Amino acid sequence: MEFSSQWLKQAILTALADTDMIKILDCAMFKDKCVNDIIKECNIPHTTAYRKIKYLLDQGLLACTKMEFTEDGKKFSLFKSVFKLLNVKYEYNNVVVEGEYNLDPIENISQKLFSIE
Repeated sequence: MEFSSQWLKQAILTALADTDMIKILDCAMFKDKCVNDIIKECNIPHTTAYRKIKYLLDQGLLACTKMEFTEDGKKFSLFKSVFKLLNVKYEYNNVVVEGEYNLDPIENISQKLFSIE
């Protein structure tokens, strides 16, 4: 699927130019991960991980698939990459960005959205 939205293209290009964001997207590609798992697996500092995860969430490149509260009242969220494949191609005066959705997060979000009572 080719993306026509300029802000989505820019967000994808920004994420792909950042090695930490690529690590985060790779880490959360096949299995839902919490922030602590992402920090450990990617070996990224806490503040950097939270900042980049927030950017990826805001831009729609990462999805929150589950949010719970622990027994001591802390919020616990699981994240997953929205795309499983991204291709970037430069043609004269045009950047073409294509991608394939990682359907699980999209399905989970839609199920949660339509199950709200």
